[in-house]
Amino acid sequence: QTVVGAALLGAAGTAFLASPGSSGPVSQTAPSLRGTAPGNPGSAGSAGSAGVAGTAALASLAGIAMAAAGRRSGATSCNAAAVKKKGVKVVHGKEIPWNLFSPKAPYQGKVIENDFHPQTLTEPTGDANWETAHVTFDHGGKVPYIEGQSIGVIAPGPDKKGEQPARIRLYSIASSAVGDDQTSKTVSLCVKRVVELDGKFSNRAKGEDKPDKAGTAFPDNEVYRGVCSNHICDMSVGDDVLITGPTGAEMLLPTDPEANIIMLATGTGIAPMRSYLRLLFHDKAGADGDGRKFKGLAWLFMGVPYSKSLLYDDEHQTYKKEFPDQFRYDYAVSREDKNAAGQKMYIQTKMAEYAEELWELMQDEKTHVYMCGLKGMESGMAECFGPIAEKNGIVWTEFAKAMKKADRYHVEVY
Repeated sequence: QTVVGAALLGAAGTAFLASPGSSGPVSQTAPSLRGTAPGNPGSAGSAGSAGVAGTAALASLAGIAMAAAGRRSGATSCNAAAVKKKGVKVVHGKEIPWNLFSPKAPYQGKVIENDFHPQTLTEPTGDANWETAHVTFDHGGKVPYIEGQSIGVIAPGPDKKGEQPARIRLYSIASSAVGDDQTSKTVSLCVKRVVELDGKFSNRAKGEDKPDKAGTAFPDNEVYRGVCSNHICDMSVGDDVLITGPTGAEMLLPTDPEANIIMLATGTGIAPMRSYLRLLFHDKAGADGDGRKFKGLAWLFMGVPYSKSLLYDDEHQTYKKEFPDQFRYDYAVSREDKNAAGQKMYIQTKMAEYAEELWELMQDEKTHVYMCGLKGMESGMAECFGPIAEKNGIVWTEFAKAMKKADRYHVEVY
């Protein structure tokens, strides 16, 4: 089953991994990939009102956010059971942190310096929306989360519909549960700056667009800048940020330390994959003596338009070098690379080079597929594996449904 691999908040069960900051495993009787999520959602929920307090300006914004949220409602779909108590959701019998902070009562975090990466991860490509940023927030341990979840960010607005503050925007978390600095007090996002020129929508007339933090401006065009993405990408150390969540249960890691994990990511869809890989191959929480608790295979396929758009490539190359038998990494650069047949190199094109090996791997009940990013990846999987499934007397769509039913096929696309 795909569940968080440990008892949370004192619930019945045992954990294989040590809780962050502890001296050792809680128990060795229930092996799993990760342990108790840092923090205590029960107590964190009671700290919500204190978290909103801060500067007068942001406190005012939080108040507006609460009022605006009261006029609208939304839902986040996931494969999870009903909420049993505040700040917790039960997923396959295990409790995970859930909506500790809402649009009505967001947590006020603060932007801090990234632990390692520069804020701008990508280089100019000639496209208006070339920039992807890595931004880290201090949540003081009040917003615990687990790998594969998301948080919401409330921008001042106005948004496309004129609402102020803007509607909450959800972003997949790009850091593991302990955070990039492994203090269990930070959370990092990987955000693409949305910039569209002379399109259907614009929020800057010709001559109005000013340079953003990365120095990019388009004064000769009508420009639409995504409200929340630009809000985040323009942040500086010390800025305040309104956070909601955490939420999401579709992309959680399996509990089995011997599971195999096939990951498909386009662009910022790399965020949950990075959270997994930090736990599996980097963090102290995933260590087991001189080795790692994870004993399976993790295989990442990353798709981007340009090589200048590759995200966290340095980390992936390090894992590949240090764990050659457990981590495989392939990327597809669609506007620069082609396969032997002269086709553009998309994720499914790259996967086709290993179709037989991947198909065999997916027959193993311990293998999970994770997909995050552009919706086209789903049809790409059918394009890649449809023929080989047919050759084996299987209909790919039915096989994928069976994997999904067995909680081995996880999709978060847009």
